[in-house]
Amino acid sequence: MWKKSFLVFLFSLSVQKAALDCERVRKTNELPSPSLHSETDTVRRGQNVSLSCLQQNKSLEITYFLFRGDKRLQTQDGKGEPVTFNLTVSEAHDLGPYKCKVQVANCSKYSLPFNFTFADPVTAPVLNISVIQTKTDRYITLRCISFNGSLPINYIFFEKNITISPVISKDVRKPAEFNITKSNTAEVKEYRCKAKNRLPDHAKYSKPVTIPSTGGDCGPFCLQLLLPGLLLVLIIIILVLAFWMLRKYKARKAMKDSAPRVCRNIPMEAGIYANVCENQAGKRILFEILVGLGFLSFTFFLRSYTNG
Repeated sequence: MWKKSFLVFLFSLSVQKAALDCERVRKTNELPSPSLHSETDTVRRGQNVSLSCLQQNKSLEITYFLFRGDKRLQTQDGKGEPVTFNLTVSEAHDLGPYKCKVQVANCSKYSLPFNFTFADPVTAPVLNISVIQTKTDRYITLRCISFNGSLPINYIFFEKNITISPVISKDVRKPAEFNITKSNTAEVKEYRCKAKNRLPDHAKYSKPVTIPSTGGDCGPFCLQLLLPGLLLVLIIIILVLAFWMLRKYKARKAMKDSAPRVCRNIPMEAGIYANVCENQAGKRILFEILVGLGFLSFTFFLRSYTNG
């Protein structure tokens, strides 16, 4: 009987000692709350992730527990180093919340909860370029969009391999735009853009798009410079033809007026006057067309010269 009482006494003494030790640990903060973290909190479905649980006390033998909600998932023992738990996030319930529990004897502490979120990776963006060209400069607008991937998406523009824009963030499915001004040179310019969302290591680049040079073999800009001259030459040719037709028309009309008979009644032997009336209407129409073309060409020339 006394042996049983002695065992009960020893058990209660050990319980009290453990309680005193746990109370001392709490008061002296020898067992602070652990921290639970991962390299990223944004994942794709089916992605393997690692959760690290760190306890700042380097001298205690600690048992680590990983919980998702109220369900205990894994247990590890460690001392002085972070403990890593590996798992796969496939379904919505795998997102969390996760907690890490550290225990020494009957003393335990919990970490703050940690949650993952799902995200879809971006696809390769599409780069479009529009150019407004003047005599000395080119005004370039770059537009970049990725049609898939969780928002927001961050865009950056490059000229060759050099960054030329700040990060442009879009939280709607619309292109990011960036405007630059370049002087007209003989160098071919190559541009591309990069799209990236919250998923790490999943950035995508567009295909490079080149803008042809404006020097050397001329090209669109030289054509723009030559166009007014070509129009001026065309106007001169049309005016010369118009005045030539007018002179011929007047000469034939004078010959007709001096003829002894009116149209349709001219004798066959007066062959030089036989076809005057038949050709008058066609020549008048041709003359009016030439004058009209000359007027339109002159108007277009004035507009081109003013805008250039």
